[in-house]
Amino acid sequence: MSKEVVILGIETSCDETAVAIVKDGKKILSNVVSSQIESHKRFGGVVPEIASRHHVEQITYVLEEAMEQAAISWREIDGIAVTEGPGLVGALLVGVNAAKALAFSKHKPLIGVHHIAGHIYANRLQEEFKFPLLALIVSGGHTELVIMKAHGEYEVIGETRDDAAGEAYDKVARLLHLPYPGGPEIDKLAKQGEETIAFPRAWLEPDSYDFSFSGLKSSVTNTIHNAKQRGESLKPEDIAASFQASVIDVLTTKTVHAAKEYHVKQVIVAGGVAANKGLRSSLQQEFANLQIPLQIPPLSLCTDNAAMIAAAGTIAFEQGRRSGLDLNARASMLLK
Repeated sequence: MSKEVVILGIETSCDETAVAIVKDGKKILSNVVSSQIESHKRFGGVVPEIASRHHVEQITYVLEEAMEQAAISWREIDGIAVTEGPGLVGALLVGVNAAKALAFSKHKPLIGVHHIAGHIYANRLQEEFKFPLLALIVSGGHTELVIMKAHGEYEVIGETRDDAAGEAYDKVARLLHLPYPGGPEIDKLAKQGEETIAFPRAWLEPDSYDFSFSGLKSSVTNTIHNAKQRGESLKPEDIAASFQASVIDVLTTKTVHAAKEYHVKQVIVAGGVAANKGLRSSLQQEFANLQIPLQIPPLSLCTDNAAMIAAAGTIAFEQGRRSGLDLNARASMLLK
C-alpha cells in the first residue's frame, strides 16, 4: 500500500492494560502499559475480578497517554485493533468494548486480533519476516510451535497438552516460596545453582511437537516433599537450575527439530517466557550453529503490550479483514 497505515492497538487479555499506536506495522509511535503485578502479587497469581476492575479504571488514562505520546490526531488513525481472545473473558471485555466505542464514535474500522498472533508480530517491530518461518510461543498460558508461510497464515504444529511453560514456572516458584510472577525469579535463582537433580523431559511421541510440563511440575513437587520427609535439605537454587534445564532442553530441542524439518528461513520467539535469559542463550547458541536467523524481541515486547496487537492488526487491516460492532470477547480462541 502506498499510504502508511496507522493502527491503534488495545490489549487487556490478562493483567496489563495497554494501548499503542503503530505506523506501517513496524514503527512504534507510542506503547503505554499499565501493569497490575503489584495488585496480584499477594494472591500468588492473577485474580480475574481484580484484573477486570483495574482495566476499567485504567483504560481511559492509558488511551489518553498513548495518543499524547504519539502526538497524533484521530484523523490520522486508520483503524482500531483489539485483542478479542484468548484470555480472561472479563478482562477482554473491557478492551473489546473500549475498541468498539472508539470505532463507532470515531468512524474507524474495527479489527479483532488473536493474542498469540500479536505476540508473533511483536518480532516484526524489530525485523521484517522471512517466510517460511517458525514461531515458538512461550508464555503463562501458551506453549506452541507455529509455521507461517505468509503474513496472517498460521499452522500450529505443536502445543502444550497440559501446563504451559510459564504456568509450570509459576507453580514451581510457589513451591520454592518465590514471589509472583515466578518465571523471572526462577531464571534469576537458576543462575546461582547447578543442575544436580535429573528432572524428567517429556518428549512424548517420537514425531510429536507437542509439549507437556505437568509431569515435570509433579516431579519437582515430589522431590521437595520426599527430601523434607527424609530430613534432607535441597538447595533452592539447584532445584531452580535443574527445573529450568529440563524446560529449556525440551523447548530448544523441539524448536531445532521443527526448524530443520520444515526448512524455515527464520525462527522467532514470542511470549513472556521469551524474556528468560537461559532460554534466550540456549536458542541463540543452537541457531548460530545451524546458521538459521533467530529473532527474539526485546524484553519490553515479550510481555503483553498493545504495540504487538497493532502490528498484527496492521496485517489484518491491509488484508481487508474487519470486525463488526457485534465483536465479542472469546476466552478460548484458535489461532488460524
